Amino acid sequence: MNRSGYYRWLLMGAAVCVKMIISIYQYSWFLFAFAIAQEEGWSPQQLGLTFTVLILAATLVQPFSGLYADAAGPRKPCLLAACLVGAGMLAASYAASPWELCLYYGLGGLGVGALNGISTATSLKWFPLKRGLATGVVEFGFGAGTLFFNFFLQDSLELVGWRETFWFLSLAMAVVLVPLALLYSYPPADWEQRLRARRPGGHAASRPASAQYRPVQMVVTHQWQIIYLGFTLIIATVLMFASHLKMIAQEFGISGSLFAFVMVAFPLGNGFSRIVGGLVSDYLGRERTMLLFFSLLGLCMLSLGLFGTQPWLFVVVVFLAGLLGGAPFVLYAAMVGDYFGAGNATANWGLTITGKAWAGLIAGWFSGFLVSLSGTYQTPLLVLALCCFVAAALSSPRLLRNPGPPGRNAAPATAGPGGQS
Repeated sequence: MNRSGYYRWLLMGAAVCVKMIISIYQYSWFLFAFAIAQEEGWSPQQLGLTFTVLILAATLVQPFSGLYADAAGPRKPCLLAACLVGAGMLAASYAASPWELCLYYGLGGLGVGALNGISTATSLKWFPLKRGLATGVVEFGFGAGTLFFNFFLQDSLELVGWRETFWFLSLAMAVVLVPLALLYSYPPADWEQRLRARRPGGHAASRPASAQYRPVQMVVTHQWQIIYLGFTLIIATVLMFASHLKMIAQEFGISGSLFAFVMVAFPLGNGFSRIVGGLVSDYLGRERTMLLFFSLLGLCMLSLGLFGTQPWLFVVVVFLAGLLGGAPFVLYAAMVGDYFGAGNATANWGLTITGKAWAGLIAGWFSGFLVSLSGTYQTPLLVLALCCFVAAALSSPRLLRNPGPPGRNAAPATAGPGGQS
């Protein structure tokens, strides 16, 4: 069954569902944090540390989970990760202190990161000729998934409290994620050649697949170093909204009704951005799409920093920022597959996404530091606008080009046993 082309569509559906479930850890945190603060009296700084630990755990685990998945296939690490997601939430429901909450929530974050990275890489491997669109569809689950859960979670938090909500949520996560993890599989090693041969006028021998890079070969290329820097700068902008949006709205005098609209519009735009960006990049090219999207996002940040006190302008600009800001996850993931091959895509993308940890530092601590110095969120917004323009310049097709095959002295990379799982 896992050799059939139809099976990849089932896998895509499974990956979307997985991403929707695990996105609760990150994109529903503001609901959890508010409820915990109300019930336990823990400070925003203490609860903010929990979110930081989550981001670090979910990001830094991905190179290791990616190597494991590329070597042994995705099913075993996904099963382990699914158990960690449920166990972390269950343990967090019994946390007696902020430090215990950090530990247990971070434990669940390890599972979140592993499932997130492997789900993305699975779509890269099964859809090598439409990497942008396929990755965008899967990433939509993570970008917009909590729209389907937040209203229910809010009701549960108000009715039974955060501990009981965590307890029931942990069971629901395990029940859904474990069966879905059993579906995960990588395609045969020659899958891309088969698809190319099926295309009209295509021939597997005359249209070779992408060069295959191992992580150690990838990181020494200047292309990956440019990708890593650009990814870090642009993702800092996205995380700025995830961590500071409510405080920015408060400073700019945005009413509660308008902010409630923003809380729906931003994740919806963030989700659709991943599909639109992937689809556009399949036709326009990754580099040109990134140059366009990142430049427009920079203009959005600049407008927000200068004119964000205008209520409806704030709403429109934040929605546009969401519509542009989700795409980088898809564009860079697809580019890693394009440039460095699908054989080690899980490990390669897992290594690349560690830039999110640095982005979190920029969006979190550094932005807060700038606010403490200047007394306004306008300062970090303008700094992040500059980051967007720099990331756009780094994405220019004149600077960023496919590196071609690895050097002659580099050991050839293979798809590994993961292609036979």
